[in-house]
Amino acid sequence: MIISFSIKNFRNVKDKVTLSFEPESSKDLEGYYITEPIPGLRLLKLGLIYGPNGSGKTTILKGLEFLRQLIINPASQKQELLEFSPFLFDEQTPTQESGFELTFVHKQTKYYYEVTFTKEAIIYEHLDFYSPKKSLVYERSTDKEKQLSKIKFGPKAKINKAHEATLEANTLWNNTVLGGFLKTNIDSDELRNVTDWFLRVMRNMITPETDLSFSITQGLESSDINKKNIIQFLKKADFNISDIALKKKVIEYSEEVRDLIKSINKVVYSKLPNPEGIEDKDSTERIEVHFQHSILVGTKESRYNLPYTEESEGTQRYFQLSGLLDQMLRKQNVIMIDELESSLHPDLLKHFLLLFLVNVKDSQVIATTHYRELLMERDILRDDVLWFTEKGQNGSMELYSLSDFDSSVVRDTTSIFNAYKSGKLGAVPQLSDYYLNTNDGEE
Repeated sequence: MIISFSIKNFRNVKDKVTLSFEPESSKDLEGYYITEPIPGLRLLKLGLIYGPNGSGKTTILKGLEFLRQLIINPASQKQELLEFSPFLFDEQTPTQESGFELTFVHKQTKYYYEVTFTKEAIIYEHLDFYSPKKSLVYERSTDKEKQLSKIKFGPKAKINKAHEATLEANTLWNNTVLGGFLKTNIDSDELRNVTDWFLRVMRNMITPETDLSFSITQGLESSDINKKNIIQFLKKADFNISDIALKKKVIEYSEEVRDLIKSINKVVYSKLPNPEGIEDKDSTERIEVHFQHSILVGTKESRYNLPYTEESEGTQRYFQLSGLLDQMLRKQNVIMIDELESSLHPDLLKHFLLLFLVNVKDSQVIATTHYRELLMERDILRDDVLWFTEKGQNGSMELYSLSDFDSSVVRDTTSIFNAYKSGKLGAVPQLSDYYLNTNDGEE
């Protein structure tokens, strides 16, 4: 689980900003919001980020996603550039280093990871673990002139000398050490645990355009996702769905598609030492989800099946979120969702959050949202889970929590919705009037 995440000189972030999941001392809604992955370490399960368009709230999620990809998909050649933008509204920052700091917990161990980089290379890297005291796993520097990585391992890092040299040789100047570890045939408890967290716990960012239906369907087919749970979630959300069926559908390829497949196979398999026995298929099978709706007419109940594609966007979205809920119930996940309210009725959004808070114990959700009416629900929200982004005068993003405000602005009796709507909390668009100059040539 994430303890804190900091960004500097990345997209519309110039100076360092930090998102923290360490709660305030308040015991308010403790049983729903607080988890304790290590005895004595209290962490929040939820972070909601508000702000106007262009203020940088999605940058937090994109920063985490970029860091994940930096580690799990390392560059294979030295000349590959890292694909990101530093802060561009400044003369110096485009040539300065960018960086992330991440403190998190995995398998009862606390880790601190720091990395700085440019488009060309990873400049510096540092990994500590706490067991229980702080210990260095490794510290990495880069000789930019020679394009070489240098790694110094801590005395408690469990890795032998021969493997140290191999890992250093395999860590290109544009790779992280963790990325180098993933493509090196060596073992290390600490490095394996950290890369395992990025691979299996931290998930790709979900946007309004993200379609999770295929992966959720695969999970249902393999029983990695519990169908009974999904049906229960959908029933509680008032969709009149009483069952889910998975049906195989055979899709015949057209002649053009078959010719294309043959051409691709010819190119791909010609490079194999023994390409015989490769078949060109005329069709493929696809698993389709069908929902059973129970409709009560008078005293008689009738049941009708609808394929997933015929359901509303809201039903489709909630089905996908239900799959995420089931996964978070059974194992630790860090889920990032951009525009959480997308395609959902406000009551459904609230319902999803409450299902998560009441039932999930060891996972986190980090989400951006424009749905300010949720702020009316003061009785179900803690101040320290609400974050705001605002664009400064220099174009850089500022990030702050509702709990940062003192009692002169926010009291226990304050309407957060009214305070936010009126601009007292910032993080709202600064709009001008509605009049346009439509006279050509006139100012």
